[in-house]
Parts: sequence; structure tokens; C-alpha cells
Amino acid sequence: MAQGTGSINSDYKDWEWSNDAGERARLLQSPSVETVPKNSESQGNGLGTTSALGAVFIVVNAALGAGLLNFPAAFSMAGGVAAGITLQMCMLIFIIGGLVILAYCSQASNERTYQEVVWAVCGKVPGVLCEVAIAVYTFGTCIAFLIIIGDQEDKIIAALVKEPEEVGSSRWYTDRKFTISITAFLLILPLSIPKEIGFQKYASSLSVIGTWYVTAVIIIKYIWPDKELVPVEIPTSPSTWTAVFNAMPTICFGFQCHVSSVPVFNSMKQPEVKTWGAVVTAAMVIALFVYTGTGICGFLTFGAGVEQDVLMSYPSDDIPVALARAFIILCVLTSYPILHFCGRAVLEGLWLRYTGITVEEDVVRERRRRLLQTVSWFLLTLLLALFIPDIGKVISVIGGLAACFIFVFPGLCLIQAKLSEIQETRAISWWAQVSYGVFMVTLGAFIFGQTTANAIFVDLTA
Repeated sequence: MAQGTGSINSDYKDWEWSNDAGERARLLQSPSVETVPKNSESQGNGLGTTSALGAVFIVVNAALGAGLLNFPAAFSMAGGVAAGITLQMCMLIFIIGGLVILAYCSQASNERTYQEVVWAVCGKVPGVLCEVAIAVYTFGTCIAFLIIIGDQEDKIIAALVKEPEEVGSSRWYTDRKFTISITAFLLILPLSIPKEIGFQKYASSLSVIGTWYVTAVIIIKYIWPDKELVPVEIPTSPSTWTAVFNAMPTICFGFQCHVSSVPVFNSMKQPEVKTWGAVVTAAMVIALFVYTGTGICGFLTFGAGVEQDVLMSYPSDDIPVALARAFIILCVLTSYPILHFCGRAVLEGLWLRYTGITVEEDVVRERRRRLLQTVSWFLLTLLLALFIPDIGKVISVIGGLAACFIFVFPGLCLIQAKLSEIQETRAISWWAQVSYGVFMVTLGAFIFGQTTANAIFVDLTA
């Protein structure tokens, strides 16, 4: 996209909130990314440290995660392999487009995180909505992570503890609520309290290894299936036309890397929109192959009977699958603190802006508030995870929010960025880009509204 001659208003004084108070929101950035301080001299002068190839790896890492466990169920819901692949390909065009738009707007507004770009380009109201959406999304993702831990531990315990399956025969220490709680209190809570997250790079590497191993196991199990794994039924068309749209939240949740994409773009040695377009295209194609391979092979292995978490469909005593479950647990244990850290940073930024207190003035009370926020966040996510055992219901809700990050906010940014350009005449390309932005906002709002309504009125009331 060619840049116009206008500049985007990023004067926080116009919004009557503290300029310094928003600094903590700057903490929301991709794990594995180290950015240089934001100033006018650092933009485009090669002060970043990430190469184009490194950026591809980081974007792939940000996109891939525990969400791949739900892709076989999404293929089943969409109506089979052909429908699932078609849906992914259509959405991928807009997913890549949204990533390029964010880089374009980041460059135009001189901002370095997702929420700051939305603040600077779209103004106060969309900026606040974006930060609230990030907080809710990270909160919901933390709930999903705890549910995943419970799912995998159930299967691992079932393989280790051989007991008759009579009613009431299970022991208290194998109860799902106990295992999730003890794991969360002993491992997740201590990792979530620190002010900084120093192990992010190691967690990212572990996540990559885990997701690739899970994908490899699912593909191998399809090529060389166990005799007892017989698909119930393999749908070739969706049951209803709305079922296709209900598969969209899983795809959005899986490919959502947009929130961390802006810091990745600004960490590059040469942060140029054209180069970034090639980076995100390569990264999304890699992610597409991983998700498609997992989705197709998991779906064809179990058919319509596939669980929302595909690993739950495999027998408990399968050793390679048990190792995959262990990888997923480790991945989630290290990912939860990172997601909580991001959500906490956004809430901190909102609080400081609202109160008008600067970061320097708030140092004394920061530790007490951080402990209160962390414990409250942790207990709420744990309680919800204990009483919402079906991960599909959580994905339905947060997948709708992921659609906002992929479609709605980038579309709004593109529209506002183009409207802010000072041009004597509006070229055809200008009208085309504005129309594209309008279509993205409309599509994202439709996906969010349809999937969220379905999650509330169908899944959560079932």
C-alpha cells in the first residue's frame, strides 16, 4: 500500500487521559521479541535485530499453539475436508491482509503495539474497546488453557491408574477438579506473579516443539491407524449452512497472531510493508499446512465422532499420544503466565489512564495492585475452567473476539488511515482500499455477532 501525504493524529492530549499513564500497556508484545525504544530516529533505520527469516519464525510461533487441537472438530463442523480447506483459504486472504494493514498503520502512526496503533489511528473509543477486547481474549484463553490441562491429565491419569469403572470407584486424587487445581496452584500461580516474564523465549521454543510433535503424531496415526480407531461417520457436507460459520471461531482462534504482529514488525532490521507482506504470507502458509494437516488427518481418523480436543479421542494407553499430551501440558503451563502478563498489562494501562496517575507516581502501589490482579485473575479463570469442562464452548466465545482482532480493528485502521490522507483527488486505489476496509469490518462484525450469539444462546445455555 502506498503511503499518503497525511499523518495520523496520535496526540493523547485530545483524549484528556494521561499520556504517561499508557506506558504500561506497551508491555503487550510477542514472547521472543525484543524491540528497541520507540522514537523518531529508530523508525526504519535498521535498529531492529530481527531478520526477515527470524520474523517468519516468530509469526509462525505466535500463530501456532494449543488451538490446533480443535481443528479436526472444526473440519467436522464445516462439513468435511473440502469445506474445511475452502473456508481456511478464503479466510487466509483477509488474515494476511489484516497483518499487512497493521504494519502499514504502525508505520504511519509511529506506534509499536497493536492497541497503541488502534488508539492513534482510530481514536479513544475504538482504542478502549480494543484494550478491553484484548483483556477479555487473554482471560478466555487462560480458561481454555486450564481446560486443556484437565483434558490431558484425565487421559494420562487413566493410563497410570488402572481401576474398575464402577460408579464411585475413582479416587479423590484422580478427580479432574483436584488435578487442575493442584497443577494451577503449584505451577501456574507462582509463574504468573513476577513483574517481568524472563522465560518467554524458552516457552516459545517449547511451544513450537510441542505443536509440531502433536501434528506429526496425528498425521502418523492417520497413515498407520490402530485397529480400534474406526471413524463413526465422515461427513461430506455441513449439516446446516450456519454450521460453516460456527467453524470460523476455531480458525480465527488458531490463526490469530495479529495482537503480537505489530511488535514483530517493528523489531525487524528493515521494517518495510512490502517485506512484511512476504514475511506474513510465508508464515501463514506454514501455519496453514500445519493446521490443515492436523485438521484433515484428525477428522478422517475419527469422522463425526472426533472430540473438540482431538487428543481426547485417542486411547489413554497410547504412548506416542501420551507424550503429545505431556508436550501440550508443558506448552500450556508456560503459555498461561504469558497470556496473563499481557492481559494484566492492558488492565494496568487502562487503570492508569482512567485515574490519570503517572507510572512514576504509582510505583509504591504497583506491587500490591499486581498481586491483587494476579490472584483475582487466577482464581476466576480456575473456577470457570472447573465448571466449564467443554473447551468448545470457550473457543466459541474467544474465537469471536479473535475475529475482531483479525478483521474489525485492522479494517477500521485502514479506513481511518486512508481518510486522514491529504489528497486533492481520490484515486481508484484509494477507493479500493477504503472499500476493502469496510468489507473487513462488516465481515468481522458478522463473524463476531453470529458466533458469539450462537455460543451464548446454544452452547452456554445447553
